[in-house]
Amino acid sequence: MIFGHFGKDIAIDLGTANTLVYIAGQGIMLREPSIVAQRRETGEIIAIGNDAKRMAGRVPEAIQIIRPLKDGVIANFEVTQKLIEYLLQKVGARKGFLGLGRPRLVIGIPSGITEVEMRAVVEAGYQAGAKYVGLVQEPMAAALGAVLPVNEPTGNMIVDIGGGTCEVAVVSLNGIVSKNSIRIAGDEMNDAILQYLKRQYNLLVGIYTAEEIKIEIGTAYPSDNITSAEIKGRDLITGLPRTVTITSEETRIALNDVLISIMEAVKATLEITPPDLAADIIDRGIFLAGGGSLIRGMARYISEGTGILVSNAENPVLCVALGAGKIVENLETLMPLLLKVKYYR
Repeated sequence: MIFGHFGKDIAIDLGTANTLVYIAGQGIMLREPSIVAQRRETGEIIAIGNDAKRMAGRVPEAIQIIRPLKDGVIANFEVTQKLIEYLLQKVGARKGFLGLGRPRLVIGIPSGITEVEMRAVVEAGYQAGAKYVGLVQEPMAAALGAVLPVNEPTGNMIVDIGGGTCEVAVVSLNGIVSKNSIRIAGDEMNDAILQYLKRQYNLLVGIYTAEEIKIEIGTAYPSDNITSAEIKGRDLITGLPRTVTITSEETRIALNDVLISIMEAVKATLEITPPDLAADIIDRGIFLAGGGSLIRGMARYISEGTGILVSNAENPVLCVALGAGKIVENLETLMPLLLKVKYYR
């Protein structure tokens, strides 16, 4: 338990795969998987975050592992509320008497979600104990976290490849000028690797094993430096445990359809960007954020497809949380960056 943050304003990057918590004046204090273990019959929460992830694929029938966020939005409201409540409690925030000690929250959300989905996030924040909940679009938060000059009249293009969504946006003068949000990102990469192993090797592996393969040897662009990894799973024909070796080049083949979708989203955003801002992007380049940007060769893949220099932001996984943190630390001046959501309490 981390104590001493009562009344502090808090920013949350509420991700499909991981949730990060930023405390004003402290920085990022918590990063845990967005996973919950729950008893099927009673609905009792057994574990949240890292503890729940360690149980994944190893639980009896009576327990289910839930990812309450799907494609960056709330799929299970009650469990998401418990997740946010758990995170706030873990960093020392409490539901104070008459609002004393209750934090103001800024939460990063995908740019493509609906008004109903936005209200669900706001409601979850209030139910978890916040006294104020503001929402910021993830590409804007990522651009802030990547230290791009978003307040200047220049085009800044950010591609945020998260777990559930890929957010592409051009930001200028503290606003998003053009954007594209697709619900194809890290989770689909994991599934693509899992399906490839089924097709090519008749090997069944868990989704978290597929994620480990992606992180360890996944690649988006051909390379002379081919690496490999041993994968343990269950043979679909014999039903017995088996080990196979997969190469990084095979992961590139497995990820091909997902990579094409991301490239199309980037190109579609460039096509609707005003010419003067497009010229700025040619000069400044495209910046990548999110865990998916760490796939080997991702920057080169997008650069070759667009003809524009592409580079990774510093600390790409933390960009959204850092950007939302900047807003929560300067809430009075940066509040115009937050979305206006019709919400009635």
